[in-house]
Amino acid sequence: MTATPDSAHDRDHDAARDPVHDFAGRTVLITGAARGQGRSHAVEFARRGASIVAADLCADVDTIPYPLATVDDLEQTRALVEQEGARCLAVRADVRDPARMHEVVDEVVRAFGGIDICIANAGVVSFGPVVELTDAQWSTMLDIDLTGVFHTLRAVAPGMTARGWGRIITIASMGGRAGTPNLGHYSAAKWGAIGLTKTLALELAGTGVTANIVCPGTVSTDMVHNPAMYSLFAPDMDSPTREQVRGRYARLNPLGEPWTDPADVTAAVAYLASPAARHVTGETLEIGAGVSARMP
Repeated sequence: MTATPDSAHDRDHDAARDPVHDFAGRTVLITGAARGQGRSHAVEFARRGASIVAADLCADVDTIPYPLATVDDLEQTRALVEQEGARCLAVRADVRDPARMHEVVDEVVRAFGGIDICIANAGVVSFGPVVELTDAQWSTMLDIDLTGVFHTLRAVAPGMTARGWGRIITIASMGGRAGTPNLGHYSAAKWGAIGLTKTLALELAGTGVTANIVCPGTVSTDMVHNPAMYSLFAPDMDSPTREQVRGRYARLNPLGEPWTDPADVTAAVAYLASPAARHVTGETLEIGAGVSARMP
């Protein structure tokens, strides 16, 4: 069951003594959980004792130039969570649909008692110079990567504040920290998600609920490893392969790493959800392989 404020405080101290299961008794909602970063988050929180609500659209979107997760992917996430001995509620949900997000929250309340930690992870990307972006490309990007975050956060925050404890973590991007050619709509959406989450942190300050942002760089997921993305970085090549673009990706950051492992992002998310971050809110934690060092 979801904790009362007093039991939540006691459980923070218990977690510090038992780091292996430091999220025992917590319920974690993760959007975009069928694969990639979302699956990584789900499995790690399950390993550390939490119950998982894995939500994903499980369908392709017209303006997105690569296949999105499937129902089979979501079922694989559920199976991996259950292999860790955790409970898992796997649901199909479109973050663009505000009514559906409220339904998901209601389902979680019935199943697990409530949501303690929310990871607003669902996101997509497409490409094009600003002057060539179509209205559909712009609308889809904002609808999923920004408005979808809004729908998710608005749905979960009231229950957290009512219980006096909660952790909200938005997955934005290093692309939301600076302008990025061919990704103007993506940068705009992620930049907006950062501002939205920081505002919520101020509005919830003192309620026991924190709201923070993680900004990954280039993460090794299906969003990055697909022909459309490879061609963006290697327009001079026909059908570039992963190995052919590795060096070009590596030049994007000071560490010279072509891409970050999802587990590195999960580590940041777990920190922000942990008792160690109880005084951290409205922060942007960047997992950018050194790109932040170039910013003012």
